[in-house]
Amino acid sequence: MRFTQQEIDLIRAQSSRMEQEGEITPEALQYIYDKKLFHLFVADDLAGNMTSLPEAIRIFQECARIDGSFGWLVTIGAGGGYFVPFMTEEIGRKVFTDPHAVIAGSGAVTGTARKVEGGYRVSGRWKYCSGSTHATTFTANTVLEQADSADSGAERQLVTIIMEPGQVEIIKDWNTFGLKATASHSMVATEAFIPEEMTFSFDELRSHQDELLYRYPFLPFAQTSFAGVAMGLADRFLELAEQHLRERGKEQVLAALEDRKQEFARQKEAFYLVLDKSWEEVGLKGKLSPEMEQRISFECVTAARTSLGCGLRLFPQLGLAACMEDTDVNRTWRDLQTACQHALLRE
Repeated sequence: MRFTQQEIDLIRAQSSRMEQEGEITPEALQYIYDKKLFHLFVADDLAGNMTSLPEAIRIFQECARIDGSFGWLVTIGAGGGYFVPFMTEEIGRKVFTDPHAVIAGSGAVTGTARKVEGGYRVSGRWKYCSGSTHATTFTANTVLEQADSADSGAERQLVTIIMEPGQVEIIKDWNTFGLKATASHSMVATEAFIPEEMTFSFDELRSHQDELLYRYPFLPFAQTSFAGVAMGLADRFLELAEQHLRERGKEQVLAALEDRKQEFARQKEAFYLVLDKSWEEVGLKGKLSPEMEQRISFECVTAARTSLGCGLRLFPQLGLAACMEDTDVNRTWRDLQTACQHALLRE
């Protein structure tokens, strides 16, 4: 997928407004719907836009290069498609076939589920639910309450739930200094009834088992996705920093910038080399070897560290003008720092 310069300009024209309002604009969101960017990992028979992982990561990088919050929302929204095979075909159609369908949720186990007739009663609060203000479905992890609470030695049983927007309350508490337009707020459920069929387990495949994407392990899947965002933000930061320095005639700093660009280019090449090889391995063997999982994880963390390093080394050289929050270079720098704080991108 390629973005025309006109498309890039149209999305970037929304950046300031998105940051001020704390969520994506309807215009930018409609672009995502039109291009089916939220459905990059949804099987085609569910009105999806199934895309290979290497191609999708390159799309995430480009989206983040256009705008940090835009790229993050595309990445998180598309990532919900990974849940398709753990749902029955009926529930998959219910969740994904709408053109506006997108999941927001949390991997944290900060809710409880109580077994009742036909399903569960669920309560909890989950943080960092990116895309919360436009999501059509919410997913979360809960701990099943044990009938015998005295048995403290019993192993926790997790229940992953699927909720509709009317079952959750969005608490607008996303107050970070970067990725402001991602609406990564908390969600709260109070005694919500979740039918048995609206739950799933990552240990049980229920549909679409032949799709190659769903054979790729979740951890490297998530790490590569976030690394793509980090690299896209670094791409954009380097572009803006160079423009900033040239306008001010800082030739000496431009030499340092060129070193960072070359280092970053080498790391991107190494990252995509391993990513492409890992995808080939899944295609040939149906799974990733432990060694390949370690390699791809290492490259993701290294890519994020190198991306963040571009900013850490160059931002102090840009002068006071770059400290103005309403400048593109400042917003991109803040977005880059925020994205690289994700736990999966840190050693």
